[in-house]
Amino acid sequence: MDLDGTSLLVSFLIGGIGFVSFAYGKKQQRLPQMVVGLLLMVFPYFVPNPLLAGGITIVLLALMWLAIRGGL
Repeated sequence: MDLDGTSLLVSFLIGGIGFVSFAYGKKQQRLPQMVVGLLLMVFPYFVPNPLLAGGITIVLLALMWLAIRGGL
């Protein structure tokens, strides 16, 4: 795995967003935020490409938004 500065920064940023989402979901007992937060904290370890990681993040956040709007 090639750890250049961009990949590392993107991974930390995505992990931070995931941590905040997970902590909020746990405090409010909201399953969509907890699941997406956990996924956002874990998946950057397996995706070395920053653009792909950003795309996956956008998809996961959109799915969380849809789940919340759907009443979960």
